[in-house]
Amino acid sequence: MIYVKSTRTIISIFAVVLLLSFVKGKTTSTPEESAPDLPGCSVQVHVSGITDTEEERIKEAAAYIAQRNLLASEEGIIASKQSTASKQATVSKQATSTLQQEETFEKKSRKVAIREKAECLSLRKTLEETQAYHGKLNEDHLLHAPEFIIKPRSHTVWEKENVKLHCSVAGWPEPRLTWYKNQVPINVHANPGKYIIESRYGMHTLEINTCDFEDTAQYRASAMNVKGELSAYASVVVKRYKGEFDETRFHAGASTMPLSFAVTPYGYASKFEIHFDDKFDVSFGREGETMSLGCRVVITPEIKHFQPEVQWYRNGAPISPSKWVQPHWSGDRATLTFSHLNKEDEGLYTIRVRMGEYYEQYSAYVFVRDADAEIEGAPASPLDVVCLDANKDYIIISWKQPAVDGGSPILGYFIDKCEVGTDCWSQCNDTPVKFARFPVTGLIEGRSYIFRVRAVNKTGIGLPSRVSEPVAALDPAEKARLKSKSPFSTLDWTDHYCVLTFPCCFSEGIIPGPPTDLSVTEATRSYVVLSWKPPGQRGHEGIMYFVEKCDAGTENWQRVNTELPVKSPRFALFDLAEGKSYRFRVRCSNSAGVGEPSEATEVTVVGDKLDIPKPPGKIIPSRNTDTSVVVSWEESKDAKELVGYYIESSVVGSGKWEPCNNNPVKGSRFTCHGLATGQSYIFRVRAVNAAGLSEYSQDSEAIEVKAAIAAPSPPYDITCLESFRDSMVLGWKQPDKTGGAEITGYYVNYREVIGGVPGKWREANIKAVSDEAYKISNLKENMVYQFQVAAMNIAGLGAPSAVSECFKCEEWTIAVPGPPHNLKYSEVRKNSLVLQWKPPLHSGRTPVTGYFVDIKETKAKDDQWRGLNEAAIKNKYLKVQGLKEGVSYVFRVRAINQAGVGKPSDLAGPVVAETRPGTKEVVVNVDDDGVISLNFECDQMTPKSEFTWSKDYIATEDSPRLEVESKGNKTKLTFKDLGMDDLGIYSCDVTDTDGIASSYVIDEEELKRLLALSHEHKFPTVPAKSELAVEILEKGQVRFWMQAEKLSGNAKVSYIFNEKEIFEGPKYKMHIDRNTGIIEMFMEKLQDEDEGTYTFQIQDGKATGHSTLVLIGDVYKKLQKEAEFQRQEWIRKQGPHFAEYLSWEVTGDCNVLLKCKVANIKKETHIVWYKDEREISVDEKHDFKDGICTLLITEFSKKDAGFYEVILKDDRGKDKSRLKLVDEAFKELMTEVCRKIALSATDLKIQSTAEGIRLYSFVTYYLDDLKVNWSHNGTGIKYTDRVKSGVTGEQIWLQINEPTPNDKGKYVMELFDGKTGHQKTVDLSGQGKPVFCRFKLDIANRARVLGGLPDVVTIQEGKALNLTCNVWGDPTPEVSWLKNEKSLASDDHCSLRFEAGKTAYFTITGVSTADSGKYGLVVKNKYGTETSDFTVSVFIPEDEARMAVSEPQKGNQKSSQKGNQKSK
Repeated sequence: MIYVKSTRTIISIFAVVLLLSFVKGKTTSTPEESAPDLPGCSVQVHVSGITDTEEERIKEAAAYIAQRNLLASEEGIIASKQSTASKQATVSKQATSTLQQEETFEKKSRKVAIREKAECLSLRKTLEETQAYHGKLNEDHLLHAPEFIIKPRSHTVWEKENVKLHCSVAGWPEPRLTWYKNQVPINVHANPGKYIIESRYGMHTLEINTCDFEDTAQYRASAMNVKGELSAYASVVVKRYKGEFDETRFHAGASTMPLSFAVTPYGYASKFEIHFDDKFDVSFGREGETMSLGCRVVITPEIKHFQPEVQWYRNGAPISPSKWVQPHWSGDRATLTFSHLNKEDEGLYTIRVRMGEYYEQYSAYVFVRDADAEIEGAPASPLDVVCLDANKDYIIISWKQPAVDGGSPILGYFIDKCEVGTDCWSQCNDTPVKFARFPVTGLIEGRSYIFRVRAVNKTGIGLPSRVSEPVAALDPAEKARLKSKSPFSTLDWTDHYCVLTFPCCFSEGIIPGPPTDLSVTEATRSYVVLSWKPPGQRGHEGIMYFVEKCDAGTENWQRVNTELPVKSPRFALFDLAEGKSYRFRVRCSNSAGVGEPSEATEVTVVGDKLDIPKPPGKIIPSRNTDTSVVVSWEESKDAKELVGYYIESSVVGSGKWEPCNNNPVKGSRFTCHGLATGQSYIFRVRAVNAAGLSEYSQDSEAIEVKAAIAAPSPPYDITCLESFRDSMVLGWKQPDKTGGAEITGYYVNYREVIGGVPGKWREANIKAVSDEAYKISNLKENMVYQFQVAAMNIAGLGAPSAVSECFKCEEWTIAVPGPPHNLKYSEVRKNSLVLQWKPPLHSGRTPVTGYFVDIKETKAKDDQWRGLNEAAIKNKYLKVQGLKEGVSYVFRVRAINQAGVGKPSDLAGPVVAETRPGTKEVVVNVDDDGVISLNFECDQMTPKSEFTWSKDYIATEDSPRLEVESKGNKTKLTFKDLGMDDLGIYSCDVTDTDGIASSYVIDEEELKRLLALSHEHKFPTVPAKSELAVEILEKGQVRFWMQAEKLSGNAKVSYIFNEKEIFEGPKYKMHIDRNTGIIEMFMEKLQDEDEGTYTFQIQDGKATGHSTLVLIGDVYKKLQKEAEFQRQEWIRKQGPHFAEYLSWEVTGDCNVLLKCKVANIKKETHIVWYKDEREISVDEKHDFKDGICTLLITEFSKKDAGFYEVILKDDRGKDKSRLKLVDEAFKELMTEVCRKIALSATDLKIQSTAEGIRLYSFVTYYLDDLKVNWSHNGTGIKYTDRVKSGVTGEQIWLQINEPTPNDKGKYVMELFDGKTGHQKTVDLSGQGKPVFCRFKLDIANRARVLGGLPDVVTIQEGKALNLTCNVWGDPTPEVSWLKNEKSLASDDHCSLRFEAGKTAYFTITGVSTADSGKYGLVVKNKYGTETSDFTVSVFIPEDEARMAVSEPQKGNQKSSQKGNQKSK
C-alpha cells in the first residue's frame, strides 16, 4: 500500500506510472498493462486471470524463460533464490524509507537513478525476448473463445406483431452464430418469410414476423469457433387479446404447451382417466437399425382444446430430442423414433402422459443387439463413451466394456479422437489399454474434440462405439477467471489518504511455495494421475508446475515434464514400468523462479488400483411370461465403482451362451426377454467396472420358459346331480384356465333364497374337494338354495363362479341312476373321436351296470338322437367311429342299472369331426438297448400345458410298470418289462389345449412284434447296407468294399483271405469310413496267387457282422483280365486319347456327321482322318475347344461306304478310333439317312400344268434307296402315259394328264426308308362343283409361254443376242429368268425386260464363252407356273480357243466330284 497525504504526492506517483509505461513501449496496450513497478513502495496485486491478453502472454513467456535460464542447473536455482531474496529486502527497505518521508520527495542519489535506469533497460530486453519466444512457442494463444458483448433480450409481444432479437459476439477466429428455437435449429427455408436472420458488422439479428402463439418459446444464440462454444438465451412470449382462442394451438402437441396450461384453470374436468391402446411391447433391435415406439393415448373426458403433456423416459431419466431420438405427438398417438440404434439406447422406456394433476404411464424394455462384426470373431463395440475430466493438458475418457467378446478375451481398447468440425480420426494410444478410462493428451488448448473407442481381441478390431459429446480442452478454473478486466480494483479515499492497488506485473515477483495435498487419484498399468492444490504463497501471477518422480527407496529425482510445464493442478504420467514402485512430487514455477518441492507421495505401485469385481452369487431364475424369465442374484462383494451386470442365457445342453442385455444393468434383478417357449435355460451373471469384467458366476439351475403360475378361472355350469331331504349333490365343469398349474381342489359356498331374496353366503366345505362334484349336508328340507364354486391351485384360490340357478332341497325317489357327469372328448380326427365320462353320483337303488352313448348332429332336432351301442358298455369311455368329416356333433351318456336307464348327462360338444393341421400320433420306439417306449410330440402347447398319460383312460401316474419322462413339447412313456399285463389302450392328453390327444393300442399281436424287435436290439448284428463286392478302378487297382448301415467310432474290422488274416502293407491298403459305414481294401494288381475267398469281419461294440466274396475260376480270370485292361486304358489316357470313340449321326439336313470326343489334348496335338486307309483332306483346322471332332459328309450315298479312321497324336503318344461303314453298318446308316429324308418331305401340293394336274412334295435331297409309292383311294397306282411318277431334283411328283372325274379321291405318297413307311396325303375330291372345273379354269388363266424362244441358240463370240417371246396369264404373270437353274438379274451386259404384260425381251451385247449355258424363262401367277428353257452355245472359230474352253470344263467336273465330301 502507498499512503499519500497530498494531491501533489498523488500527481508524482502517476508521473512515475506514466514514465514506466513509456519505458515498456509497445508491449503495453491497456491500462492494466501500464501500471509501474514502483521502487520503495508496497503494492497490493490482483491477478486478472485473462489468458488471452498480452499480460498473460508475458507471464507465461517469463515462466518458460525461467525454466530455460534460471533452472538449467542447481547453481542457477540457488542464484535465483539469492537474487530474489536480495531484491525483496531492497523493496522492503525502500517501503520503510518511503513511509518515513515527509510530504515532499527528496532527490535520489545518482547511484540510485543509474540502478533504476539499468533495471528498466533490462526489463525491456527481457520483455522483447519473452515476446519473441512466446510467439514461437504457442501461436494458438492468438485465438480466444467466443464471448457475448451484447446478449439477446427477452420480449413479450402481442400476436401479429414483429419482434427482433439482437446480440453481438467477439472472438477469434470470428465465431459462427446459429439461432435455435426450443433447442431446434431455425431453418429460414422451411418457413419462408417467417424468420429473417442477418449478420452485419458483428451485430447478429433474428427477426420473427407476424408472431403467433406458436412462437412462444426459448430462443438460443450459439456462437462457436475452434476455441469453443458459448450460448446466450432469450424468451419470447406472445400474448393474445382477451376473448380470442386459437384452436390450432391445442393440436400442436404437448411439446408446445406451456406447463402452466397443463392444469385446469378454465373449469375443465376435475378428473381425467388416461388409457393406453395399441401399446408398444418389449422390442428388439440391432445397432444401426431404425425403430419406433408408440401407443395411442385415450383420455376421458375428451376436451377439444386441452392437450396432455407427454414425456418419455429411459431408465427413469427424461429423454430430450437429439439426432439419435425424436419424440412426436400427433394429437392422439405418441411415438418415439430412433434414427440409428446404439447399445446406449437399450433400457426401460416409459411414456408418461399428464393431464392436469393426473397422469398415467406405461413401460416396456428395448433390447439392442450388436451389429454384425466386419471381421468374424471380432469383439462388439464399447458403449457410453463420456468425458470424466477435462483441462488444458488432457481429457480423461471413460467407457463401458461390451458384453460380447467375439469368442476370445478382449485384449484392450483403442481410443480415437477427432477435432470438432473435421472428419479426421486419429488413434490416441499405440498399445491397447485394458482399463476403461484413459487420459488423452496432445490436445490443443481451447479446441473441442469428440472421441470413440474400439475393442480388440486376437481375431481383430471390432466396430467403433458411438461418438462422445464434444468436449473442449480447457481448465475449469481458467473459465472462472475469465471475467476480471480492471487494472485498478479499488481507489479508496480516506481523509487526505488514498489506497492504490496495482497488478502484479508492476511489483517484484515472489517465488511460489510448494503445492499441497499431493496424491495419486488414479493408478492403472498404463498411467498414473496426480492431483494437488496450488500453494498459498504464490504471489499474484499465474504459476505452472513441474512433476518429478523417483524410484522407491532412492532419492534420485527426475523431472517428468522437462519440455513443457503443467498449467493445471492435475497431471497424467505415462511410460511407467508396470509393477515398479515410484514416489512423486511437484514444484511450482513463475517468472521469479522455481519453488520448493511438495511433500512426496507414498510409494505407488504401477498397476490397476481398482480391482476387478468379484463374480455375483446365488443366481436364481423364476418364471415370468411364456417368453421371459426373471433372474435375480446377490451383488458382488466389496465391488468398487461398479458399472453394472451382464446376464447371459444358454439352452440346456447346447453349450452356446447368448447375452440377455448389451447395456450393463444395476441392481440385482433383471427380466430376460426373447426366450423360446418351452425350452429350458440356465443363466449366469458377471459384474463390470472400469477395471474389467468379473469371472462368470456359477450357472443357475435350469428353468423351463413358461408363464408364471396364476390362480385358476371360475368353474361353470353348476348343476344338481342328486337331492335328498337334508342334502344335495352338486356338479360343475372344470375352469377353462387352470392358471398354469394343476387344480388341487374346489370350495363350495351356498346361501338360502327366501321369497326371491338371497341371504348371506356360507362355506359348504372347509377342506378342498378334488372332484367336480360335492355333497352338501345339513340343509333344510324344501328350502331353496343358490351355490357358487371357486377353484384352487398352488398359486391360490381363484375367483368364484357365477351364482347358480335356484335348487330346492327335497327327496328324489328315483330308482334309476342319475346322469353321468364330466363328459369330455379327445383324439378328435376326421372320422372318429374318444368320449370319456364319470359315473353318476346317484346310482339308484342298484349299482350301475353299464352305459349307453347317444349322438346327433348339432343342428338336428331332439328326436334325431341315436344310440351308438346296442348293448350297454361297462367302460367309461368309447371310441366313436364313422363320423363325417367337417360335421359338428353333440353327445350324451345314460347310465343303466336293474331298475332301468337313468337321465341323460349334460351334452358334450359341439365338436367338429376334423383332423387339425399339425396333429401328431403316438409313436412306438425300440431303442438300441431294446427298451420299448411310446412317444408323443405336440407343437400347439401353451405355457401352461402338460402331458397326461393313461391306460384304458385311467391315469398311470402310480404304475410300477411304467415310467414317464416329459421335456419341452415331447413326452415318452417307457415300459420297464413289457408283458401280457401291459395290454391295453395307452393315451396321452395335453392339458390346456382344445382336446389335443392321441392313443396307441397294444394287443397280443403288437406285443409279439415289439418283443421280437426288442430282442433284436438287445443282441444286435451289424446290418450290411451292401455286401462285400469288388470293382476295378481307373489304374487297374482292385477295390474290395462293403457298406454297413451304421458304424460307431469304436468299430473294428478284420480282413480275412483264405481263412488267414491279412494286414495293411505294401500289397494291401485298408480304410474305414465310420461316418458312411464304408469298409475298403485296395490292391495294386491281381496276381495268380490272389485267387480265393475274401471276408470282412466287423465288431462294433456288442454287434457283429461279416460278408464274404468268392473269387475262383472263371470269375477270378475275368476280373484279372478286366483289371489289366483298365491298367492299359489308364496308360493310354496319359497322352491324347478318345473319351468317346468314333460314331455317326444324321443331321437335320440329312447329312452324315462322323464325330468323336477327345481328351488330354494340347495345342500341338494333331488329328488326321482316313477313309479306306487314304487320308482325307480337311479344310478346317480343329481347335478342340469343346473336345469334339467331326467330319461332315454331305448327300451321303453308296459311294461313301468304307472304313473310316481318325488318329490323335503328339509328343506324348497317339490314339486311334475306327468306324466300319460297310455291309450291315452301312445299311443301318442308309436307313437312318432315308428316314431323315422321308421326314423332311413337305406336304403334298397340287399344281396345274398344261397337260393336267401335278401332285408334288419336296425333300432335302433324293436317294435311290428311298422307295416312293403312290396310291389312289387305297390302291396302288398303275403308271401309264397319262399318269406318271418321277423325281426332279428334290421334287417327287405324280403327273395326271387330262384328268377325269375318275381321278378324284385321296392320293397317298409313301416314302419307305427300308424299315418304315412315311406317308403324305392329299384329297382331290373338292366341295360343290367338281374340282376339275376349277382345274380347267386354272389352265385357261394360268401363266404360260406362248412362243418365240428357240430350244438352242448357237452364236459366235462377240455378237449380240436378241430374243423375244410372248407370255399370257390372267392375272398378268410375273416374269423371271434363270441361268443354269440359278436366278439371273438384269445388268449392263444382259438386259432383261417385260413390257405391256405380254412380251419378254432377252438381250446380250457382245456374248462371250461365259454366257454359254442353260437359260430359262419362268412365268408365274396364282393359277400356275410355267418354264421355257433354251440353250445358248457361244463358239470361237479357232481350234486353240476350243481347246482352251474344253480344259476348264474338265477341271470343273473333277472339282465338282470332290465337293461331295466336306469336313467340319
